[in-house]
Formats: sequence, C-alpha cells, structure tokens
Amino acid sequence: MGTSPPDPQLSGLYQELILDHYRRPRNKGTLDDATHSVSLNNPLCGDEIDLQLRVDGDVIKEARFIGRGCSISQAAASMMTQLLKDRSIPHALALAARMSAMMQGDEGAARDKALGELRALAGVSKFPIRIKCALLPWNALTDAFKGER
Repeated sequence: MGTSPPDPQLSGLYQELILDHYRRPRNKGTLDDATHSVSLNNPLCGDEIDLQLRVDGDVIKEARFIGRGCSISQAAASMMTQLLKDRSIPHALALAARMSAMMQGDEGAARDKALGELRALAGVSKFPIRIKCALLPWNALTDAFKGER
C-alpha cells in the first residue's frame, strides 16, 4: 500500500493557508496579563518565538506571540494560538504531542481534525531541517507548563 502523490490543488491550498498566516498572523502581539511566558529560538535558521499565555485555573484563556523567522515557524505560531484558546492545559499538551507525531510523519496525526489548520504543515515532515521550525511554538508551549504537571 503505497501513498498516492499529494493533490497539487490541495498542496496549493495548504501553501496559501501557511502564507496567509505568515502575512496576517493571528494573535500576534503582547499579552499584558500573561500568566506564562516563554521565549525560544531556533539558532539553525534564526526563528524566534515569545509565547505568552493567560491561564485561568486549568484553561488557556488567551495566547499571543511575538516572533520573527521563516513562514513555517510564524504560521505555526499563528495557527497554534488560535487553536489553544479555551483549551485545557492537558488538551493543549495532547495537541502538542499530536503535532510532534505529525512532524515525524505519522499519517494518522496528519488527518487528525483536532489539529485544525495545522494539518496544512504536514508536508513539512518531508524536510527534516524544517521540522524544528514548525515545532518551535509547540516546544514553547510545553516549556510553559514544565514542572506544573
């Protein structure tokens, strides 16, 4: 059972989605009442992410980021912050694990509707040097809750 080549139209839609999030990032900016803040960078390509979260109880009420770098890292941060709003911390960390699985080539994760628009980044798994770009905001997320779980 081989995998069929990607549909070129679908690939084009995914590229447009990634570029849209890069050009018009959602939730970019400072979060004044952040309860969690993490800064990470990828020295290999210069990507930087400052993730700020406002957590109430066990729920992420708001997520924002400031960053710079390639379209993949910035689009991933934009998509991730949209997905995290009103999610419980355990659910957010489960999404981080699914994202990581998708970046390792897990086809089930690539079809997981729970990842929403982030599934557009599934093709990044074919470019090992770019995987760190896509996972940078997710690594910031998991770092934000280290020691709390």
